[in-house]
Amino acid sequence: MVTFAPKFIAACALSAWATASFGIQNQCAASSGPLVTPVLELYTSEGCSSCPPADKWASSFKGKDLVVQAFHVGYWDYIGWVDRFAAPAYTLRQREVAVNNRLRNIYTPQVVVNGRDWPQWGNAESRIVGTREAARTHISIQRLANDQFEATVTPAAASGAAQAWAAYWTVTEHGHNSKVKAGENAGEFLKHDFVVRQYTQAGEYKSPDATPKKLGFRSIAATPGHERQINLVVFEPQSGKTLQALSLQCKAG
Repeated sequence: MVTFAPKFIAACALSAWATASFGIQNQCAASSGPLVTPVLELYTSEGCSSCPPADKWASSFKGKDLVVQAFHVGYWDYIGWVDRFAAPAYTLRQREVAVNNRLRNIYTPQVVVNGRDWPQWGNAESRIVGTREAARTHISIQRLANDQFEATVTPAAASGAAQAWAAYWTVTEHGHNSKVKAGENAGEFLKHDFVVRQYTQAGEYKSPDATPKKLGFRSIAATPGHERQINLVVFEPQSGKTLQALSLQCKAG
């Protein structure tokens, strides 16, 4: 006969309860709808005097059905103020967007919607939200742990050649601010939402049918006091056109 000590049984029970409790606390998931969710990219810099109005405009989209990402770039840092939210990868992405749009230069503030350059962005809200195509791709995202996520991407069945698609993840946060002490915005108190804190490419794929593809993602730790969104954007590799996008916002686990 095999016997178990009571302490071992209690430990197993406690472990099982803790695991179940953690799972309940961390249940957070989302799925995309029948229409393509618009993706708005803002390329901005705290060293750019014309950027604060664009930052404020981007903040007006909080709570609306689109994925907004404010990529801070660092090529204005030489003026005298280093943008702490900038990263070389964000500038590289902006250059890729420029190539897709046949632009000779990159600039700030730049607004990009579904992969296309939108220089006249000031009064573009109705066009961004109001013109949405039927989606050919479905996305679902679930949180597996505090900073661990998994997406399932299901492309529409392709007729003939396999449909090519690519994807990337971002982590965006609200409620950041900076008191700028030098450069073009010296003396200004700047407020930022949708700040990109992490940008991770998820690869390129070819789907001859509607077989789902799972994509895993481990995010950086959340910044205390700032709401964050976990975003996945699926797009056409050649054009950059958005096929579908999804944003997931979970309570801290």
